[in-house]
Amino acid sequence: MARLSRIAPELPAANLHAAIAFYEHKLGFRVAMQMPAGDYAIVERDGVAIHLFQDDSRKHAPVGIHVFTSDLEELRDEFVERGATLSQDILRKPWGSRDFRLHDGFGNQIKFTGPPTED
Repeated sequence: MARLSRIAPELPAANLHAAIAFYEHKLGFRVAMQMPAGDYAIVERDGVAIHLFQDDSRKHAPVGIHVFTSDLEELRDEFVERGATLSQDILRKPWGSRDFRLHDGFGNQIKFTGPPTED
């Protein structure tokens, strides 16, 4: 069976420069590539790539993505120190996983999920 090796979600942004700044300064990503026209960029951190594109039309619905980490509390604390505002602090979900959530300022939700732990 063929295997999948990677996913790279594309997220719309009404202001691409502001979106890049958010991912760099609030979440610690770095710009891996930006198109000369300024309408598309890729930000990366720890092997996770997020593609951002300028969306002036607002025809795209906001997107939700799920990023997995083994260091959930540490990552949450880092983002809060950087000035990111959580829309949900760490919660255990009925299915056992734990996550926290934030929005990127353009309506896109990012969920960071860690492994279940014993309470």
